[in-house]
Amino acid sequence: MAPTERHTDRARTAPPRLPGPLLQDRPAPEGRAPVRRIPPLAAVALLYGIAQLCYAVAHMNLGWDETVYLSQVDPRHPAAFFSAPRSRGITFLVAPVAAVTSSPLAVRVALVLLSSAALYAAFKVWEPLLGRLRPALAAALLGSLWITVLSGPQVMPNLWVALTAVAAVGWFLRTRAEAGRRRALAGLALSLAAATLFRAPDGVWLALPLLVVCATVRAWRRLSTVAAVLGGLALGGAQWTVEAYVRFGGIGRRLDISSDTEGGMGAHLGGGLSAAYRGLDGPLLCRPCHIAAPPLTHSLWWLLLPVLTATACALAVRARRHRAVTLLPVACALSVAVPYLLLLDYSAPRFLLPAYALAALPVAGVAAHALRSAREGRARTGVAVLLCAVLGAHLTVQWEELRANTADARDTTVRYRRAADGLERLGLRAPCLVSGPRAQPIAYEAGCASAQTMGNNRSTTTAALERAAAREPMAVLYDPADGYLPPYARGWRPHPLRGTDWVAYVAP
Repeated sequence: MAPTERHTDRARTAPPRLPGPLLQDRPAPEGRAPVRRIPPLAAVALLYGIAQLCYAVAHMNLGWDETVYLSQVDPRHPAAFFSAPRSRGITFLVAPVAAVTSSPLAVRVALVLLSSAALYAAFKVWEPLLGRLRPALAAALLGSLWITVLSGPQVMPNLWVALTAVAAVGWFLRTRAEAGRRRALAGLALSLAAATLFRAPDGVWLALPLLVVCATVRAWRRLSTVAAVLGGLALGGAQWTVEAYVRFGGIGRRLDISSDTEGGMGAHLGGGLSAAYRGLDGPLLCRPCHIAAPPLTHSLWWLLLPVLTATACALAVRARRHRAVTLLPVACALSVAVPYLLLLDYSAPRFLLPAYALAALPVAGVAAHALRSAREGRARTGVAVLLCAVLGAHLTVQWEELRANTADARDTTVRYRRAADGLERLGLRAPCLVSGPRAQPIAYEAGCASAQTMGNNRSTTTAALERAAAREPMAVLYDPADGYLPPYARGWRPHPLRGTDWVAYVAP
């Protein structure tokens, strides 16, 4: 028998290969159960949830912005002032938990489960486009950042914008194929609607590159795709638009107030970029951002990120393959980063999470390309070892920053709780009112309402506060570092709040 015939017979008798389901069964010897492999992306999502539970959940009460979002749907606490720049998507997400309990631990555990599932679902959209390993690696790159781990259990919108943005861009790319086109259009519209619901301006910035592609690239120049993008924006932005007219006098007026609240959005060329770099490793809000830049060892990954994304784009253009799945995520990452890098003069590490999430996809492609290029056995092993060493160093830096920033967040929320306990010892019981620096989170912990006559959360007047002090328990918080005490409270008796730097002036 000729060699080719032997090969043909062997191929006929060999068992057929399965077409790659989510969970593959490895052939097992007789008497043993088949070994079920955990898909790479599922393993990444599981590890991400475990990291949140171990590092970011235990003993951490609610932060300032979290109490604002949660108070909107918590029936046990008065609703805090909801400023113009905010959107209510994260409030709707935690509403079912808040209806049952105000326990920070319960809220955080629920968000751990939801964020881990969302990480899996968002990058799962990309598997038909990139295979199984690259989306898993991209999810691991995103999930390994300290700000991603810390944001998972927090009642904050930025991570959810990031994950819905990843899903939206993936579904957009999948609308090109005829098979499953209706499903892709629905996924695109719903993902973009979710991103817009979580943060309305971010949804618009995310949609801009998609609309440009629809207008300039023939393959996506379809009315149904444009309708899905615009429909997702309209669906997600409907609540924000209605609220703009009901509370602020229209969309233009809400945008003007938002700009004032943000310190004047405009051409801060270099200011936002510099603030983002200086605040890369914390604090959670760098405003004003007058801190020193992080050491190079802790910021090298951030400085290399543009280089790696540019490399991915160059490789895709030169090879004339994977161009769309590389260039579009990069374009959307740049678009959602624009307002935070060029239009603001302050920063917070969470602001750039959507850009990080989208950029992780082409960066994962660069790593895969490096492994493919090393075709010889020893070279391939060397490249793999080098990549593992780089990843290990990156994880070491990220875990160090995670521990430091988690400790800072915990210390801050502990002081809020101590101040609230001090107010309760002074006799403040609901209904009650708290004003002054840090009034919102402390009032929430004490079960009181909060109000301000100045600053970004200005919601009332001095005359209204004086009238309120005559009919309900009220306290004004005084921060010696700030040095300002309202005239109407200067005759009230001061009470230092134990374990904090603040003094409470309680109305007689």
